[in-house]
Amino acid sequence: MQFEVWAPQAGRVTLQCDGATRALERDPERPGWWCGEAQARDGSRYGFAVDGGPVLPDPRSRRQPDGPDGLSAVVDHGRYAWRARWAGRPLPGGVLYELHVGTYTPEGTLDAAAERLEHLVRLGVTHVELMPLCPFPGRHGWGYEGVSPWAVHEPYGGPEALKRFVDRAHELGLGVVLDVVHNHLGPSGNHLPAFGPYFTDTHHTPWGAAVNLDAPGSDEVRAYLVDSALAWLRDYRLDGLRLDAVHALVDTRACHFLEQLSAAVDGLAADLDRPLFLIAESDLNDPRIVTPRAEGGLGVHAQWNDDFHHALHTALTGESQGYYADFARDPLAALAKTLTRGYFHDGTYSSFRGRSHGRALDRGRTAAHRLTGYSQTHDQVGNRAQGDRLASLVSPGLAACAATLTLTAPFTPMLFMGEEWAAGTPWQFFTDHTDPQLAEAVRSGRRREFAAHGWREEDVPDPQDPATRERSCLDWSEPEREPHARVLDWYRRLIALRAEQSDLTDPDLADTRVAYDGTARWLAFRRGDIRVAVNLGIEPAAIPLGNRPARVLAAWEPVEGPGENGVLRVPGESSVVLVQE
Repeated sequence: MQFEVWAPQAGRVTLQCDGATRALERDPERPGWWCGEAQARDGSRYGFAVDGGPVLPDPRSRRQPDGPDGLSAVVDHGRYAWRARWAGRPLPGGVLYELHVGTYTPEGTLDAAAERLEHLVRLGVTHVELMPLCPFPGRHGWGYEGVSPWAVHEPYGGPEALKRFVDRAHELGLGVVLDVVHNHLGPSGNHLPAFGPYFTDTHHTPWGAAVNLDAPGSDEVRAYLVDSALAWLRDYRLDGLRLDAVHALVDTRACHFLEQLSAAVDGLAADLDRPLFLIAESDLNDPRIVTPRAEGGLGVHAQWNDDFHHALHTALTGESQGYYADFARDPLAALAKTLTRGYFHDGTYSSFRGRSHGRALDRGRTAAHRLTGYSQTHDQVGNRAQGDRLASLVSPGLAACAATLTLTAPFTPMLFMGEEWAAGTPWQFFTDHTDPQLAEAVRSGRRREFAAHGWREEDVPDPQDPATRERSCLDWSEPEREPHARVLDWYRRLIALRAEQSDLTDPDLADTRVAYDGTARWLAFRRGDIRVAVNLGIEPAAIPLGNRPARVLAAWEPVEGPGENGVLRVPGESSVVLVQE
């Protein structure tokens, strides 16, 4: 078997495989690369030593059976016999479901999660979006401090379990998206600096030195990340990738890393003859991210839209701290703007940033599905001090209004696991660091952060306490009982309407028309023949919908259709979806 590793500054590199050691040779065709052959099979343990140093895992390791600091293991992807015949599932018209493997079930494994996929089929979502799966220290964590970006966290089940999960999802007609982290690696178990200039001091990020995308040696670092992305899509038959915090990818080169990555993914999609897509998390409000490369953009296929979340959250909760401040000044106006223009900050002043922010979308060229809309995400729940979900902050009626707005808005909707039944369990920040100093640093840092916002230290859950993770696991008995069952039925009905009513998946962002009354706290919008009305106030609201007759398709509380004068009377904290005839 051929082994290879990039170590451009090394004078000597050795391979240890199944206990035997041999020297590698420089590759005459590729500067900085070392290669050699050794007897190996699926599961063989191996690692590399640079200039007589310790044996370290392969930077491109496909498996880390003993965690990030252990030896790598050979993975023969050809051994798995795929069952599902899968032509792919594109993003337009989709409904995403964000899922954390470690808390979706008490077992916290991919196989256990696969057993719960039929719930998602009955719900009506089209794609499962898995939070990061790369290895990290310990057993439990969010996954954003992973290392070995080609491997699958062993406590989740490793590579074979991911294949079984994807296979089962595809058998059920569900696409699978994976959250990948290119902007940093975790602080523990990160051995890349021993091999080469994977990081650079030229730029800095909240996590320290930046990934080297534009300094000397960056050609190979960029290829490392691109090849990792393609491996997930090819070897595990994934349908898309969610790219974490792309605003932290500091790149001054003429061809931005995201452009290079999107071109490579589009090329692989053509080779495989099935749709593949990228969804970026970005707070830049920069339309170039989702603008096709042929039109001068970076070619990413969609992006998370926090502006919609912030407008919706402030309208529902009244919260106004931090980045909510600008939205909270007139929440329904902010919500109306995001529904019709995508971004709220499109060149406007951001008090949170102390400067103007963003740039306007060209609604004539940007399809609405390129923005992902949501009322909750792992970030927006888990980064609250106690991990409280929206359902614990507002009434059931307002939570139902959030569902209505998310699932009928022009954007690609995304749900956060458990949201669909108003889960009573929190989703808190938890870690399982094996380094005591790092564990204490995370614990104390978390408490200091929230103490600055008025939280008592004892009220902030200890991330290292196993009970914090256990509290965050979904309770699968809830969907069978009230009030959760009613909420679940509402989500199913709304998602079914998206599939039944073509106007709800119309990509024309400019076609949405909104009216609202900030004092009475109602908002209504039109998408083709569909009319959506939400009353966030306690008192009933009279909402004018126009003179065309309209039929109720779904209502949280029973309502009659609009009268002859076109006025719809909506109970307090309720929502209605209608079709005009």
